Amino acid sequence: MHFVLVTYDIQNDRRRTRIHKILTGFGRAVQYSVFECFLSDDDVLLLRRKLQQHMDPKHAEDSIRYYFLCRSCVEKIIVDGHQDLEIDAPFTII
Repeated sequence: MHFVLVTYDIQNDRRRTRIHKILTGFGRAVQYSVFECFLSDDDVLLLRRKLQQHMDPKHAEDSIRYYFLCRSCVEKIIVDGHQDLEIDAPFTII
């Protein structure tokens, strides 16, 4: 499993809403355009394929970024506020 931070910047409202809905099925929104996801290798490929179908690569403003965080990076995440970091098994932080 991979801990992946997915961010997007999509200019068109309709495309942005579709991207958000797809990501909701793969992870948890921590901000409107930022998701924390626990994904297998297959899930990463599936998610990228689905998202690419709904973005416009010709649009210079459209982008989706995937940040793969290692276990030690995830252990260093600090959350201020009311939204705790939710860790799903089998990715365990001790």
